[in-house]
Amino acid sequence: MPVTEEAEAVDAFEEHRKHLVAVAYRMLGSMAEAEDVVQEAWLRWDRVDRAEVTDPRGYLIRIATRLALDRLRRLKARREEYHGPWLPEPVASVPEPAEVVEIAESVSLALLVVLETLSPLERAVFVLRETFAYSYAEIARILGRSEPTVRQVAHRARQHVEERRPRFDTDEETSRRVTERFLAACANGDVDALLGVLAPDVVLVGDGGDKAKAPRRPILGADKVSRFLLAIWDEGAGAADVRVLLTRVNGDPGIVAATDAGDPIGATVLHVTDGLVQTIYMVVNPDKLGGVRVGSMLPIG
Repeated sequence: MPVTEEAEAVDAFEEHRKHLVAVAYRMLGSMAEAEDVVQEAWLRWDRVDRAEVTDPRGYLIRIATRLALDRLRRLKARREEYHGPWLPEPVASVPEPAEVVEIAESVSLALLVVLETLSPLERAVFVLRETFAYSYAEIARILGRSEPTVRQVAHRARQHVEERRPRFDTDEETSRRVTERFLAACANGDVDALLGVLAPDVVLVGDGGDKAKAPRRPILGADKVSRFLLAIWDEGAGAADVRVLLTRVNGDPGIVAATDAGDPIGATVLHVTDGLVQTIYMVVNPDKLGGVRVGSMLPIG
């Protein structure tokens, strides 16, 4: 059967879809928003005269990046009015372009939180340059800026991120083992064991978005954090009808709690440094948990 023009358009778009989603997610911190951007990019691709497009990949990344940039500018204002701390949307796995070797922590919640402190333009340049290794000339074409401007923005963004980027343990086995000990201590109600894995100055950041119970401000210090964790475990996570899974969230060992039906009720990621939990990111806003459905994940351990 001859291939129709419509089928060719679909095939050409699908070839680059994962790359577009990967870029948009890192720019927006939300898989739902990233998917919306990619859908809008498809609508534009479907309407364009493709005979005039000599570089489909370049055209699509330019459209998707600019759409994500416009959306991020609008989201910035809404996030400033968010109820309590705003955290990125956790995902059990992130579509990755096979041809790109990403830096190890490019989807970690800790880094995405830092990227929230950049301006939208800085974030776009940082993602394209540092994660996907686009050249300055390519980024200039994508964003419609001059190459010297892109270089200046990239330098400023890189410096900003390096000053705020958390230091990670490079040993993934250590992070997994600490996460296992953390989970066991919570499940057993063992405050001493829990204190044994928490750094003295540990910080817990919760995101309930005014739709689920979560602290309105970060909780500071091992004593307060341990008491909060054991209290919420007794209230919900330890219930008989709740499943708790040690899995991979945003590339790191994480913990997902879900109903028996597999509907997620919370996702927790630990930032481990020197064998101790330095920061706890806990997302319980139901609107942000679509990417961590238990049925789509595999346990680790």
